[in-house]
Amino acid sequence: MRPMISPGGGPVPGVPSQQPTNLFRYGETALYSTFAFAQNTALANSQNRVFATPLGQNGQGFTQALTRTETNLKEGGRIPSGQAYDVYGVAGQIIGGDAVVGVAGPGTLDEPFNDNVATVQSLQNIINTAVLQWDFTQTVVDICPIMLAGAGGGNYGAIAQNAAGANSGAMNNGNGGIWMYRRNPVALPGNTTFAVLITFGSRAAPIPAGFSVSVRVVLLGYYKSVIEIG
Repeated sequence: MRPMISPGGGPVPGVPSQQPTNLFRYGETALYSTFAFAQNTALANSQNRVFATPLGQNGQGFTQALTRTETNLKEGGRIPSGQAYDVYGVAGQIIGGDAVVGVAGPGTLDEPFNDNVATVQSLQNIINTAVLQWDFTQTVVDICPIMLAGAGGGNYGAIAQNAAGANSGAMNNGNGGIWMYRRNPVALPGNTTFAVLITFGSRAAPIPAGFSVSVRVVLLGYYKSVIEIG
């Protein structure tokens, strides 16, 4: 017996004998993690690991639990099983905060870089001396100086001083226009163990008293997740 087809129609397409057991979902996402450097912290020759502490736990310079502002990782240092990420952009955001962030309490991360020499110098110190590196357990791979990561490209703004010597104005860390991995993404398969190191050389100055600096590293990329349906 032959199947019925319409006149002029092509062959009947093949139909699989079994239904698929999973589907793939694709999209864009950002993974981010933050490290807090409290006042008087010595940065020279230090390595500071981000993407190691998950949401709701203490770590990475914070003595109180990391919130959604600091990270969106549900599991520290590992890509969830059944998911994969292709990283095509790395950003390094430098955030000013009060002296107690990560030390005696939650503190704030909303202090602007304005009318204070120490705060502007802290911004420049991070930009000029910090380097980002991948840490794949046994292998460390350089990414770039933080000034080459998006949102970390330099100083932007203005500060003015009046006749009485009072300052006004604002400085921030700009909107860096250079992004790593634009042409050749870094693949992070499911269950990959990884971290990113914020590394400083011997010429980095300590964080000044009365002020803190936090560095948020953001990985921009595509994700693919497996949806089990049977």
